Formats: sequence, structure tokens, C-alpha cells
Amino acid sequence: MSVSKKDVDYIKELARLRVSEEEAEGLVKDLNSILKYVDQLNEVDTDAVEMLVNPLYIENVYREDVVESSLTSEDFLMNAPERVEDYLKVPSVIDREEA
Repeated sequence: MSVSKKDVDYIKELARLRVSEEEAEGLVKDLNSILKYVDQLNEVDTDAVEMLVNPLYIENVYREDVVESSLTSEDFLMNAPERVEDYLKVPSVIDREEA
């Protein structure tokens, strides 16, 4: 598999990049060099190598969900600076004239 000038032109169009003709030729060479290196890596025998997913072997630590008591609505609203019935009143953040 190799990259052609046509492939680079397609990629630069997709990515909406401005690339000069000299740069495009350089990209063709660079991308083909990368693909050549990947082909070399594909030749390496890795059958006896164990797959490594997490090099640090960090595991998530979970805790059980435990239902605990919480504030009642009345206790919560007791210290509210402003309230309307059973709701906390906050300043408006939307300018109604512009909305």
C-alpha cells in the first residue's frame, strides 16, 4: 500500500488545508515512509507476547451505593436568601429583552 499525490490532494481537501505543491510532495514521501515503517512492525512476531491493556494495572475502586438521610426541602430552604413557595429563587441570568 502506498500514498499517491491524488491521496494527499483528497486528504487536504477533506481537512480543508492549504498545502503547496512542494509540501504535498513532501507529504507523499512522509506518509509512504510511515506506511513502510508500519509494514515493518507488522512483520514482527507477537504471538508469544501477552496483550497489554493497562501498563500500570490500575483498577477502579467502587463502593456500594448506600442510601443516607438528606435534608428535607424545608431544611434546605430554611437558609435560602429568597424563596417562592417551595422553590429557591435565584437571580435571572437571561436578559429578557434580547431573548
